[in-house]
Amino acid sequence: MKRLAIITWVAAFLSIGYLTGFASAADQGTKEEAVAMVRKAIEYIKANGNEKAFEEISNPKGKFADRDLYVVVYDMTAKCLAHGQKGNMVGKELIDFKDTDGKEYMKERVELMKKQTTAWQDYKFMNPVSKEIEPKSMYIERSGDLIVGCGIYKK
Repeated sequence: MKRLAIITWVAAFLSIGYLTGFASAADQGTKEEAVAMVRKAIEYIKANGNEKAFEEISNPKGKFADRDLYVVVYDMTAKCLAHGQKGNMVGKELIDFKDTDGKEYMKERVELMKKQTTAWQDYKFMNPVSKEIEPKSMYIERSGDLIVGCGIYKK
């Protein structure tokens, strides 16, 4: 009887751990979702024009924000045109921004988009859900003279 109680307790404990882990994974966006969100944002920009689209993209409760996923838009000089989590970044020249490791990720982003139309880029940034600096991988796509991106956080 005691052995059955222990087995039942261990099974329950493992189930709770599994379910908690599953819930945490569900709170994070995937690479596929990030790519889809960028493509959705580009179509929205084309259909609605920059002004309306940038306003919607910059709304942290809008259609371009989901859990830890959000869209950003820059011009080819790294000026922020829309930001789904940090509205105070809009209008700022970000070319000299570095992550916590000193990586000049904005310079790298612009250079990537000068050479190709899509890319994945790794750097560190604050996760809006955990509020921690975490490794991030951002999918970026050039549309005309715009750089549109959405990233995932890697734990």
